[in-house]
Parts: sequence; structure tokens; C-alpha cells
Amino acid sequence: MMKKIVLLMFVLGVALSSYAQTDVKAKAILAEVSKKYRLYDVVKADFTFTIDNQQAKVKETQQGTLYAKAGANKYKVAMSNQDLISDGKSQWTYLKDDKEVQLTNVDNSDDVINPAKIFTIYEKGYKYLYTGDSKVGGKVYQMIDLSPVDTKKSFFKIRLSIDKAAKQIANVLIFDKNGSKYAYAIKSFVPNVKVPESTFAFDAKKYPGVEVVDLR
Repeated sequence: MMKKIVLLMFVLGVALSSYAQTDVKAKAILAEVSKKYRLYDVVKADFTFTIDNQQAKVKETQQGTLYAKAGANKYKVAMSNQDLISDGKSQWTYLKDDKEVQLTNVDNSDDVINPAKIFTIYEKGYKYLYTGDSKVGGKVYQMIDLSPVDTKKSFFKIRLSIDKAAKQIANVLIFDKNGSKYAYAIKSFVPNVKVPESTFAFDAKKYPGVEVVDLR
């Protein structure tokens, strides 16, 4: 009986040691991604956003373009149905079909996941685990699963695919508790693009006939 207990403790010890090692590796990979990203000024990324819920028979895909000022929480996201613009303090959400712009304070909580956060989403509030490499089309991607520390969140896991050579997030897959999956796939990434500071502020003159609703 004692041998079985010792053997069980050994197996558990190996498993825990393996988990710790992969967690350390995940941390090191993400640290490299953060370090490189924060060297940039403004980045431009074209992406595809997909909502997939097989139970509800819903699958929708949109194309979008993101301009983000790394480390400053300033961004502009242009999609087919809406634009998001932030100067770091306020956010303007332009609902194109409704011809309405909603003005709110920037929500810096971990509950909000939008395209502007996909390159830094992992930096706080998550545990992470490296799950191995995946080779697709000649590229190697390092796979890391994030689980929120706060289990009350609406999603239970986020899977990152990181381009190993570029040290850059290529895909973000969010698993919601309601069965939905939200995927951001980065199609192109351009660092240090030159855009005017006005890119990150709402200019009512560019949106004639649009109602601005202040929800602050």
C-alpha cells in the first residue's frame, strides 16, 4: 500500500512539475510578445472577426481595421457595422445603421474585450498555460490558453496563437459560457505607421447627420 501511495505522489509531482514548467514557458513567451509590441508607436492591423454558435446556428464574419497607439489606450477600430474611437479617456461608438454615436468613458476593466485589446489582453487577470506548437502553412504558432482568475466572467477560456518567429499574436479565440466562440484573426500587421493624432478622437464634422448620445 505504501508503494502505491509513494507512486501516486510521484505521478502527481511529475504532473505538477510539468504544469509549472509549461506555465513558466507561457509567461516567458508572453513577456517577449509584450516587450516587442511596446516598442512600437502606432500599429495597424487588418483582422477578421467571427462569431460562431453552433447551437444557435449562428456564424457571422466581419472584416475590420485597427489602429492602436501601443501603451496609450488610444485606438480606432473600423468595421462594417460600427467604428470605435478612443483618445484614452473617452470612447465613441459609431453605430452606422442607426446613424448614432454613443459617447462613454473608456472601460478599462478586464470584462470588455474589443479589437483594441487583443494584443495586450493577457497582461492582467489571467492564468496561462503553454499547450504546444502548431505548424500551419509553413509557420509555427505557439499555443497558449488563458483562463480568467475571476470565474464569474462570461467567458471561461481564451486561446492565443502566437507567431513564433515574429513574436506576435496571430489569432485570439474566446470561448464564452453560452457556447459562442469569438475569433479574431490578424490578416496583416504593420508597426509604426504614421497617422495624425486626430485619428484617435471623434470629429463630428466627419459624421454629418449623425446623432451624438452622451452616456457618461
